[in-house]
Amino acid sequence: MPRITFIEPDGTVRTVDAERDESAMQAAKRNSVDGIIGECGGSCICATCHCHVDEAWLDRVGPAGEIEADVLEFEATDVRPESRLACQIAITDALDGLTLRVVGRSR
Repeated sequence: MPRITFIEPDGTVRTVDAERDESAMQAAKRNSVDGIIGECGGSCICATCHCHVDEAWLDRVGPAGEIEADVLEFEATDVRPESRLACQIAITDALDGLTLRVVGRSR
């Protein structure tokens, strides 16, 4: 079972078990990670699951797709090159150990 470490907005570190093929947002919500709201339910339209991917994981996670990049640009705050929406990160065994810093606020 892949494990994901979320760094919550207040700095609290939470490592959770994730199910293969669920999104990082679903794993966060199931484990009550602070700052991951997922208001749109994973439809890639609200940016309430905005995270910064740890630099060591950027290549494995990959860049945001075109629609996701647009949502980040227009709906999120503190957008950086490592920004992703957790709802768009599909969990696989290759992401075991992934670290995501939760931004926690949208515009």
